[in-house]
Amino acid sequence: MVEALLQALISGLAVGGAYALVALGFSITFTTTKTLNFSHGEFVSAGAFIGMSALFLVLGKPLSSTTFGDAVPGAGAQLFALVAALGVMGFLGWLLYVLGVRPFAGRPGMAWVMSTLGFGVILQSVGLAIWGPKPVVVPAPVGDTVIRMFGVGVRPQELLTLGVAVVVMIGFDRVMNRTMIGKAMRAVAQNGNVASLMGINTNAMMIGAFVVSSALAGLSGFLLAPIAQASLFMGLTVGLKGFSGAMIGGLSNPRGCVIGGFLLGVLESMVNLWQAQWREVAVFALVILVLAFRPTGLFGRSTVEKV
Repeated sequence: MVEALLQALISGLAVGGAYALVALGFSITFTTTKTLNFSHGEFVSAGAFIGMSALFLVLGKPLSSTTFGDAVPGAGAQLFALVAALGVMGFLGWLLYVLGVRPFAGRPGMAWVMSTLGFGVILQSVGLAIWGPKPVVVPAPVGDTVIRMFGVGVRPQELLTLGVAVVVMIGFDRVMNRTMIGKAMRAVAQNGNVASLMGINTNAMMIGAFVVSSALAGLSGFLLAPIAQASLFMGLTVGLKGFSGAMIGGLSNPRGCVIGGFLLGVLESMVNLWQAQWREVAVFALVILVLAFRPTGLFGRSTVEKV
């Protein structure tokens, strides 16, 4: 029983790390621009497929391939795929901000909600036209040999996902709290007009927020693809869980969002150990319960101006 619980804990932390990356992305755009990217899930899927296509490119296969066969990409190919996924997703984040958010941000109404949703539908439709709906098995950059620790079997990709998520979050926390860029982003989050008067380029900060947020979504998809297979529909669940984690932790608090993401991953894994069919019930019951008593999340501030 102890081994099963430890197994569930490690798996939950690995998946929770992916949720936390997505939750952090939601927090970055919300605190900086007071908007959310409701196509964040599609960005997760897109990151997985961009990384996969980069691997096909290195292996000399067509970008629209859907199987690796016996080909095993090397470390250099995986690194190239990671950089490609982050770069393309960052570019798409910039494109989303310029075309789908900036024209509507600050205006009455919620037009930016529809524009971000529409951007996600376009991304998914383009993906379906290129790769089709079939999931693709993606080779893990660290192999598939199961590692035994304390009687528990762990896939190297799970440990890699957890490690990368923790490193990224620590790095982001340090940037936000100890660098001029972080201070500028926090100033824009507090009051964009005042920050602009102080000489801060608020437009650049907002673009940067969407670029970083989208790159984090792409990183999440890239890391999850070898665990759960790359699918153009995988992002819906991951995006929804990431958003739920952000709501539990508090959208205005990046650290809280990270904790919320990990919490959801572990809860999901623990319930799955007991009765898999109750997993979603438990997850969203927790979300409703937390928001009923803490509408701003466990670590959120009560000074949120608008959603």
